[in-house]
Amino acid sequence: MGKHNSRQVLLRPWQINAGAMGKKGNRDDRLSALPDDILVNILDRLDVPEAARTSILSKRWIRLSSELSHLRINAKDFVPEGLSNAIISVDDLVQMNAAAAEVTKSMLTRRVPGEHTIRLLSTSFYLRDAVPISIGHAVGNAMATHKIEKAEFTVLTQKARQQATVDDIINYGAQFLSFFNECQVAFSGLTRLYLQNLKFAESGMLSNILVTCKKLTYLGFQNCETESWMAIKFEHAQLAELSFEDCRFGKVELKWLPRLTRTKFAFWMTYKNLPLSFGHVPLLEAVTLITIALSWHEMVELSTLLFETSVRELHLGFRYEKIWLQPECLTRRVAYAFHRLRIVNLDTIPEGYDLTWTMFILEAAALLEELCMTVMDHPCEMTMDKEERSQELYSEKKGVEWESPTPNFKHYHLTKLIIFCFESCMISHVRRVMKAAVNLKDVYLYDRVTCRLCQHLKPLRPTTFPPSKKHRCSMRKHLTQDIQSHARIRFLSCAEIRADHAAMIL
Repeated sequence: MGKHNSRQVLLRPWQINAGAMGKKGNRDDRLSALPDDILVNILDRLDVPEAARTSILSKRWIRLSSELSHLRINAKDFVPEGLSNAIISVDDLVQMNAAAAEVTKSMLTRRVPGEHTIRLLSTSFYLRDAVPISIGHAVGNAMATHKIEKAEFTVLTQKARQQATVDDIINYGAQFLSFFNECQVAFSGLTRLYLQNLKFAESGMLSNILVTCKKLTYLGFQNCETESWMAIKFEHAQLAELSFEDCRFGKVELKWLPRLTRTKFAFWMTYKNLPLSFGHVPLLEAVTLITIALSWHEMVELSTLLFETSVRELHLGFRYEKIWLQPECLTRRVAYAFHRLRIVNLDTIPEGYDLTWTMFILEAAALLEELCMTVMDHPCEMTMDKEERSQELYSEKKGVEWESPTPNFKHYHLTKLIIFCFESCMISHVRRVMKAAVNLKDVYLYDRVTCRLCQHLKPLRPTTFPPSKKHRCSMRKHLTQDIQSHARIRFLSCAEIRADHAAMIL
């Protein structure tokens, strides 16, 4: 097929729908005049329910909808008209789930075997009734007759994590086991699997998933657990990303994952120590650790955790509570564990505490290029009642004290410092970083990050971010006084947050 005039393709996905396509006039003529591959490209960017509705228009649209290369089918997209996901009933959910199953089956069975590659087949559905097995069989049959590059299951539960009881997650776990056993063909071809709110009664279930799903590149768990909290060894030849959020699996050992590049381990509140260790993970580049540390939780030594890795990005979240990271003095072991670090992001550090301890990261990571910190309290996500905090053993002293044995050290690779929720009390810390980082180029100091859920609440501490140009000019002079630095200092509001910086807020 010859080259197409780029001016023909001016439509966006939201500018086109089944109703508009069916209307007579210039738009219908314009669409009909487009070649098949351009129309398929447009359909690929529509939601599957909308793309499916185009098949009512003509035989040509029926054929085109069966040639889509990207199929994203999500039960949440089938909300009955006039409702939102926030207010759906059980009957609505059953209807949405059934619609997702029917569309999955319809979209896959009408395709001509082997004619058009499916680049992505992504299905999100609720673990309820016979729908998962129906979708599993449809996907399994498609895998046998079509070339599918990527296949994804996102398995949802009727109750969210906050509402699910112990009995609920036991029942969900049993339902998933039946689904898994019944649809082995589909699971064997998956490249991405996300599971939530499941309790696995069989101790070997996680191993069965890893053995069966040989093509997985992503595996994610949220609020999942095993019957017995025994050490679990993860071994898989293809996994590139692995995520655990609020899970209770016992000790998690990432023993042999030769292609793992990213991992997230969040909320180990039921364990005294971080239940995670690394084995053979030669390509691991990014690690995210997030938890709420109570008074009885042990500190985490990164030099021990990361010693055999080559991590370049480290994202640590403290959720406005006790600092659980143990500052370490520079030794050969510490320097080796940190020697590849390029980016460190310290998120949700509690307000009102000395930040000197963060300097140990600069001392240990000689090649660090970017340091980001978010220092804030977040009332709508924190336990605020004093009696409840006492009963649940929250720490009243959240900070950590540390004094560098080499206070005048120099760092030659840090070029960027980003601080969210900057306050005037942090001036001394920013000066400390600027003095050490002799090649620092950019300092971004952002105002307090707002939250729509607690914006009506009075801040726990009044903001001292410089409000005017005059105040900022004065503070800039204060920051650079007696320091030879060429760094450009920017004071920015929340509305001015850059997209790449916003992504750092965990």
